Amino acid sequence: MTDGIILSMDDLRVVTAFAAESAWDVLEIFETSHSPDSRPRNAIDAAWTFARGGKRGKALRDAAWAALRAAQECDDAAASQAARAAMCASSAPYLHPLASSTQVRHILGAAAHAAHAIELAAEGAADIATDHLRHAARRADPKVVEVLFRYPLAPAGGGRVGELLRILDRTLRAMRQTDLATDS
Repeated sequence: MTDGIILSMDDLRVVTAFAAESAWDVLEIFETSHSPDSRPRNAIDAAWTFARGGKRGKALRDAAWAALRAAQECDDAAASQAARAAMCASSAPYLHPLASSTQVRHILGAAAHAAHAIELAAEGAADIATDHLRHAARRADPKVVEVLFRYPLAPAGGGRVGELLRILDRTLRAMRQTDLATDS
């Protein structure tokens, strides 16, 4: 059951491009400490391939799972969050047309993990994470925001990443409301 949410392949591709760009921002954090491990890079590459017209299939899922394993095996918290951003990027094509707040993670999860990676790399400077989220919000394609508006608000919970996810969600929704008010 779709609960009335319609998603085109173009919608999925634009969401995935946003997620891949977000994950790319922090790939260096992972690669600096884990340079021989290419799993997060491969996940981002798989996401870009899909965003540019590739197939949504097993290779994409495998890349997501591999990036998650890289994150779990990582002993550095910032690098682990960067790998999780890559995992989210290659999971973004699997956004479901379900009116569930948890689906917002497919849209904004890579950006939230990226912001947390930056924050941890800066030794907990919370303002750097929110600055990164503002940057992510400014570069979000209007189509990403349009897709986001089809879903309920981001869910509660999820620790710091969940908090960052909700900040970005509110920011993007407020920007759209401001744009709509300006257009009226």
